[in-house]
Amino acid sequence: QVQLVESGGGLVQPGGSLRLSCVASGTIFSIYAVGWYRQAPGKQRELVATVTGGGLTNYADSVKGRFTISRDNDKKTAYLQMNSLKPEDTAVYYCHCINSWGQGTQVTVSS
Repeated sequence: QVQLVESGGGLVQPGGSLRLSCVASGTIFSIYAVGWYRQAPGKQRELVATVTGGGLTNYADSVKGRFTISRDNDKKTAYLQMNSLKPEDTAVYYCHCINSWGQGTQVTVSS
């Protein structure tokens, strides 16, 4: 069992940046893949990016070149660096690991 807590969301203007954090507890974090997902109002939850325990990454086409997922296994933390944000990036962002989800953090991109 793992518990996940996200932070770092907020309101940002188009073109701006945010860094989300996901802190894990309760398991050997380093061996498991971590994913960031997002859900916009009225839409299904979608995969944004994943990182394996060994650091291999994968991104949705919509965020390639703008978002970077990373992890610090010593801190049991995963990050999502989001640059060049667009209004369509507005959503609640969730962290996922093993079978657990965090509570989500709201990201709003608006002028």
